[in-house]
Amino acid sequence: MSVNKDIKRITTNTLLKMKSSGEKISMITAYDFSFARIFDQAGIDVILVGDSASNVMAGHETTLPITLDQMIYHASSVVRGAQRSLLVVDLPFGSYQGNSKEALVSAIRIMKETGGHAIKLEGGEEVIESVKRIISSGVPVMGHLGLTPQSIYKFGTYTVRAKEEAEAAKLKHDALLLQEAGCFAIVLEKIPAQLAKEVSQSLSIPTIGIGAGGACDGQVLVMHDMLGINTEFKPRFLRKYLNLFEQITGAVQQYIKDVKSNSFPNELEQY
Repeated sequence: MSVNKDIKRITTNTLLKMKSSGEKISMITAYDFSFARIFDQAGIDVILVGDSASNVMAGHETTLPITLDQMIYHASSVVRGAQRSLLVVDLPFGSYQGNSKEALVSAIRIMKETGGHAIKLEGGEEVIESVKRIISSGVPVMGHLGLTPQSIYKFGTYTVRAKEEAEAAKLKHDALLLQEAGCFAIVLEKIPAQLAKEVSQSLSIPTIGIGAGGACDGQVLVMHDMLGINTEFKPRFLRKYLNLFEQITGAVQQYIKDVKSNSFPNELEQY
């Protein structure tokens, strides 16, 4: 797709300026060309090619099964649909936890093979060497703290994280470590709003919240959740802006009815 010269691409630097000026950052997930193009033209700031593709696109129970090759496929599709948004790609489980060299190879594959602009990975101090190594190679990194879905079997539950003092202190510490290592932003997932506020105020880089309150510098939602394609997922933090499940079901049922009754196609719909 040729880039429209009038469209100014959002960069990691744009997000830093948005934080300093108090402008909130909008972020949404996408996994294919068509939705990426819609979101981009609607004016979204950041598109995340999330490992949530494992759940919403492939039907897995967790984000763990998705592979690096599959993430590259989804990210390549999204990149072709977006001219303006900053495109961030999740490093999937198993592609960076082993050692920092493996993490760097994974990040470079994503950048070279997809055309994405940055990667996101989960964790704080335990992955800091990987973060530093990836950033030193020139690849921008977005951090992710709080509820980290790739560690779901360690947590054993999707409940709110960092309610206890020790875990909250570690999260604050990890956020500063990620900033010092050179991350350009950090996602804060499902943590108390007051803690997210304190972390956001302590950092010079933006925070993007999901279930972390309104004091974060931006917000992110999974497209299938906010568009009402999923019906089972109903956490407190989710606002549904559409009920596509009902609308699509109705449209398809009408189509079936029209085909069965021979009212589609009509004379104007044939050659």
